[in-house]
Amino acid sequence: MRNSWLVAAFVAFATIYPTAVFSDYHLFQATMVLVYGVAILGMAILVGFNGQISLGHGAFYAIGAYTTAILMASWNVPYWVTIPISAVVCAGFGFLIGLPALRLAGHYLALTTFALAVAIPQILKHRWFEDWTGGVQGLVIDKPDAPFGLKLSSDQWLYLFTMFVAVLMYLFAWNLTRGRIGRAMRAIRDQATAAEAMGINLAMVKTRTFAVSAMYTGVAGSLGAIAVAFVAPDSFSVFLSITLFVGLCAGGAASIGGTLVGAVFIEFVPNLADKVSKAAPGAVYGVILIAMLFLMPVGAGGFLAGIWRKIVGQRAG
Repeated sequence: MRNSWLVAAFVAFATIYPTAVFSDYHLFQATMVLVYGVAILGMAILVGFNGQISLGHGAFYAIGAYTTAILMASWNVPYWVTIPISAVVCAGFGFLIGLPALRLAGHYLALTTFALAVAIPQILKHRWFEDWTGGVQGLVIDKPDAPFGLKLSSDQWLYLFTMFVAVLMYLFAWNLTRGRIGRAMRAIRDQATAAEAMGINLAMVKTRTFAVSAMYTGVAGSLGAIAVAFVAPDSFSVFLSITLFVGLCAGGAASIGGTLVGAVFIEFVPNLADKVSKAAPGAVYGVILIAMLFLMPVGAGGFLAGIWRKIVGQRAG
């Protein structure tokens, strides 16, 4: 009960304080932290809780972003309607990718998803889809204004809207991973043979987990497209998939709360590295990442959870 109140207080603070204090630029950065948090959460469900390795979730992010952009630019669909549509589209793609993935594991699955991340930007540029995707030029969409005459800027409203969607996604993930399905996912991750012997349908759980994971990352892509108000194939290169994977490792593969830490890491650490050294920001970024993983091998989420358990244990004692 105490943890629930702390989480509720944190969400309330994170909703009210930035909206009242932050500039539009810093609100945009905070919005992108939430977007990346949802995307990394999708990877955590697949990698951390089910044990399937993916290096291609940037592809699902791109599919979600383009679904929203095409619906808004070509058919004038309201931005909030595009979110569930993107969720369904990306879940379908994830399920289709998950079917052949049943025969693959470990680095073979990682390379397969990596190939997907490499292929998607090229497909988006292809002349067959150019009328829809805008080709190499991409698509520009309008940032939505606050509804109901609210006196909020576009960035303030988008932050609140993204926060609302993110809270729903995190609540769903929390319930999913702590229910019967979550226990089945972890059983497959830890010992697939024993899980199958206990009656768990490996094929069903793995494909559905892939679909849910893709849905999360696709929703993040939709939110990101609305926040940036622009999509282009080069924005979704394979580097995006690697960046999301870095965020997953930094936050903790099997930590729901750690996904936000990972999102903060990939949003702000590159800027910090650039300020430290204009000549070699990549080297500074690498040193910070290595140091973080060395000091917190289970990720920031696992590290902070361990500290919290010690504090609670001391108080109980």
